[in-house]
Amino acid sequence: MTEVLLGKSLLELTDWVQEKGQPSYRGKQLYQWLYQKGARSLLDITVFPKQWREDNQEQDIGRSHVDYFNTAHDGTRKYLLKLKDGLIIETVGIPSSKRLTVCVSSQVGCIMNCDFCATGKEGFTRNLKAHEIIDQILTVQEDFKQRVSNVVFMGMGEPLLNLPEVIKAVKSINKDIGIGARFITISTVGLPKKILELAQYQLQITFAVSLHASNQQLREKLIPSANHYPLKQLLADCREYVNITRRRITFEYILLSGVNDLPEHAQELAQQLKGFQTHVNLIPYNPISEVDYQRPTPERIKNFVELLEKNKIAVSVRYSRGLEADAACGQLRSKKKLIDRL
Repeated sequence: MTEVLLGKSLLELTDWVQEKGQPSYRGKQLYQWLYQKGARSLLDITVFPKQWREDNQEQDIGRSHVDYFNTAHDGTRKYLLKLKDGLIIETVGIPSSKRLTVCVSSQVGCIMNCDFCATGKEGFTRNLKAHEIIDQILTVQEDFKQRVSNVVFMGMGEPLLNLPEVIKAVKSINKDIGIGARFITISTVGLPKKILELAQYQLQITFAVSLHASNQQLREKLIPSANHYPLKQLLADCREYVNITRRRITFEYILLSGVNDLPEHAQELAQQLKGFQTHVNLIPYNPISEVDYQRPTPERIKNFVELLEKNKIAVSVRYSRGLEADAACGQLRSKKKLIDRL
């Protein structure tokens, strides 16, 4: 992949413009146009000399193209972004009264093959580069005409399998776009050694682990990779992550009706999580056509919450946004492929 400008620091951009025959102060101008104004081409940057822009117009800034998008009644927008090599990724913009959250992808597809996930059914193609992650935020910001306040790595892919580029993107999102580290969330299903590798970076991010089960047997059924990473070891690594970073962990738990939402599951989960700094985020399932899992009833969700609270486990419920916009990871890309074949 050829050199792109997005993802470069102010110092790196200053060096680049000087190599291209421009004075050093042009570096700051380029930096501002990339990260604050969302320039898509050097031709857009009108503070630069016209002839220079035309001479360098083939330079790749690193922006994608919106191939398709859907908007739900609640304002959630789901985008299919076409990358320079023609591959498609998904991004979601989730507005609320006080903030705009972007759910970003870190890979094209996903190798983890979780049983309930549409992305896993599509297979894995490649890791994203840092600029392809950063671009997703700028695209949503441009479309909503509003600053992004929160970023969650909960789109396509397993972030810890692309850790060098994810870390580079996180640092740029924080420093260059100006989103506070504590408003950035990295989510993982859990990979041996990778949680402790992430801890060494001492990032002030929110870290989320997709648990989805209260015991090893059930977790292996839902997440095939779990057979290489026993729940006992995963939780031990999570405790060590808290010790190293002094940051609590969020455990994501998708509630699947009749599968992992019974009272005994709540009790078992509470026992697993006792004794260290944590928070459980319950997510009632967003059904996909490829599997038969269903969303629990409101009463069953309420009972699960009450049992965790009774056991002194901090818990909240996150309801999926943009259901009619195919907002579950992988859904819109699968739907668009079907439409294109018709």
